[in-house]
Amino acid sequence: MTQISQRGLDLPAEKMHYTLRFASAMCFIGHGAFGIITKPIWCNYFAVFGIGHDVAFRLMPLVGTVDILMGISMLFYPLRAVAGWLVCWGLITASLRPLSGESLGELIERAGNFGAPLALLLLSGGATRGRWSKIGTPSQPDTRTMNLVIGCLRIVVFLLLVGHGWLNLIEKNALLQQYSSLGFSNPANVARLAGSFELLAALAVLIRPVRPLLLAFFIWKMTTELFYPHWKLFEWVERGGSYGSLLALWLALGKSPVKIGRISQHATAI
Repeated sequence: MTQISQRGLDLPAEKMHYTLRFASAMCFIGHGAFGIITKPIWCNYFAVFGIGHDVAFRLMPLVGTVDILMGISMLFYPLRAVAGWLVCWGLITASLRPLSGESLGELIERAGNFGAPLALLLLSGGATRGRWSKIGTPSQPDTRTMNLVIGCLRIVVFLLLVGHGWLNLIEKNALLQQYSSLGFSNPANVARLAGSFELLAALAVLIRPVRPLLLAFFIWKMTTELFYPHWKLFEWVERGGSYGSLLALWLALGKSPVKIGRISQHATAI
């Protein structure tokens, strides 16, 4: 990635700001809802810390309530400290999946959970502002900031597409159930095709993202998550970071003349 002209930098920035805020809120409100309803598989993640089944069920609503409150705060009064916490917490909760014995793809596929609040922080100046200050609507971000945000979003989108493609290729049971519920007679073949498509999509975003493809991937992601076999609405809401990262990248490339090449050194340093 090389240069973006200063003229028009502020045009997509405001829309990106609200997209990433809303996406971060969706992710943590959706995740919190699973704590409130005490999703049984969460016991595996508590077990990583040596917490037993009974205690885990008592703690789930507390954890879920905090998640929901953090998500709501991003909608109405977003603080840098809260966004920073969401980056850390999103990475921690995603990491608990492979730590509890699940595929590494489960972690990678959730890159949007911590990537969306990270991109929001970068768009608003990152660590150069007070941690307890409010994240305001950006005005005329400089070239370096926009390059950094776009690089971050490219990496995040690459990871979330690779992760989901990986889960398809290893024929994750929940995905096979999803394809079976849609009427496919050979869900394993569908999973392999979908996984191959998502890996190619990930490479396209990493090498040279273009707006029509990003829009297609955004629609693909939002549509396929609607057919999750259990807790459809909550699962769809929790994936908000994925949709938001795709949409924010689409917005970033829309108004400013961007020359896309290899990701800048600033971006790869994230």
